[in-house]
Amino acid sequence: MKLRAIRTLLCAAALAALAATNFGCATLGEIAATISNLQRLKFRVAGVSGFTVAEIGIAQKQRLADFTVMDGIRLAAAYQGKKLPASFTLNIEAVNPNDGTGGSPQTASTLTSFAWRLLIDDKPTVAGDITRPIEIPGTGQASVIPLQIEIDLVQFFQDKGYNDLLNLALALGGMKSDITRLALDAQPRVTTPLGEIAYPGRITVVSKEYR
Repeated sequence: MKLRAIRTLLCAAALAALAATNFGCATLGEIAATISNLQRLKFRVAGVSGFTVAEIGIAQKQRLADFTVMDGIRLAAAYQGKKLPASFTLNIEAVNPNDGTGGSPQTASTLTSFAWRLLIDDKPTVAGDITRPIEIPGTGQASVIPLQIEIDLVQFFQDKGYNDLLNLALALGGMKSDITRLALDAQPRVTTPLGEIAYPGRITVVSKEYR
């Protein structure tokens, strides 16, 4: 038997085994359609809210001069202790385009896991996951996934000085927040009509476009 024919038979056998193991009686066509619909689920970074540094809110601050004297005392004390803890909510928009148009059935997806790692200026930092399943309806409209972020800026940006770290925080969560400096390396897992499956490969979630 020719090598190509052998490979074809092996591929067919592998797909059949996948169907029997993961999706019960589903046909290969149904499996392919489900995976295709899964790949259409898109995400993007939508914004930052509630940003604090050493428990000081900075959403209404734009520059270092906007911190009060008491703010400065608290921040300096934290930095002298080799810590500069920041916390904020990173809002991720998810769009499920399976709204019943274009020949595909309207299908809601439930996000059961969204294992992520936060990138700041392309630098990997803290990691986490959602704490509960989130349903993303098949309406074509965006659903917001709020991720609670806790990060020690000193730990991940040891090459930056005190002023540089505060300017970084202001750039991310201040009055003129630049969310293009934030991204997520993520691995979504969702329920489908054929069962729970992971997104095919990790994705990088950014603000400029849906991924």
